[in-house]
Amino acid sequence: MAVEGGMKCVKYLVFFFNLIFWLCGLALIVVGILVQVSLHSTFKIKDVSASGAPIILIGVGVVIFFVAFFGCCGAWKENYCMVTMFAILLSLIILVEIAAAIAGYIFRNKVSAIVHDSLTEMIDNYKNSTQDFKTSVDKLQEDLKCCGVNSSADWRDFGPDGNSVPDSCCLNVSTNCGKGFMTDASKVHVQGCSKAVEALLQKNIMWVIVAALVIAFLQIMGIVFACLLMRGIRSGYEVM
Repeated sequence: MAVEGGMKCVKYLVFFFNLIFWLCGLALIVVGILVQVSLHSTFKIKDVSASGAPIILIGVGVVIFFVAFFGCCGAWKENYCMVTMFAILLSLIILVEIAAAIAGYIFRNKVSAIVHDSLTEMIDNYKNSTQDFKTSVDKLQEDLKCCGVNSSADWRDFGPDGNSVPDSCCLNVSTNCGKGFMTDASKVHVQGCSKAVEALLQKNIMWVIVAALVIAFLQIMGIVFACLLMRGIRSGYEVM
C-alpha cells in the first residue's frame, strides 16, 4: 500500500509539473511575440539576426506547450510509452535550451552593433519617413530620455542651422523646443539612445535568464518524476 500511495503521489506530481510546463510554454510564446513586436515596432530594428532570440523563444514555447500536454495525458492515463516519450522529448528540449544559451552568450556582443546600426538608420530615415515612423522614434527618445545614437550631436543634419534636434529630445517637450539647442544640456537630453536601449535590453535579459533557470529546474524535476512514474508503471504497481 505504501508503494501504491507513493506512485499515486508521483503520478499527480507529474501531472502538476506538466500543467506548469504548459503554462510556461504559453508564457514563452507570449514573451517571444512581445519581444518581436517591440524590436520591430517600438525600436524599429530591421536586422534579421535580431529576430533570432524571440523566434527561439516562440519555438521552444510551442514545443513545450505540446510536450506538456502530451505528458499530462500520459500521466493521467498511466501510459508507459507516453510518459517515456515525454521524458525523452523534455530531455531534448533541455539540450536545445542549453545550446541556445551558449549561442546567446557567444553572440552577446553583437547586440551593441545591431542597436547602433538600427538607431543610426532610424536617424538617417527620420526626415523622409512616414508619420508613424517619426512617432515611434519620438516615443523612443521621450520614454528613454535620450537623443540621437551616441549623443544629441547625431542630429546635426536635422535642421538647416545644424544646431537643432527633434522636440522629443527636450527635457520638457513642446513645439520647437529643440530648435537651436542641440548640445544644451539644460534644454535637451544630450545622452545618446544606444546606451539606453542596451541597458533596457540587458535589464529584460536578466529577467529572461531568471525565468529560464526556473523553467530548467522544473523541467529537470519533471524528468525525475516521469522516470519514477515509468518505473512504477513498468513494475506493475497499481497507481490509480
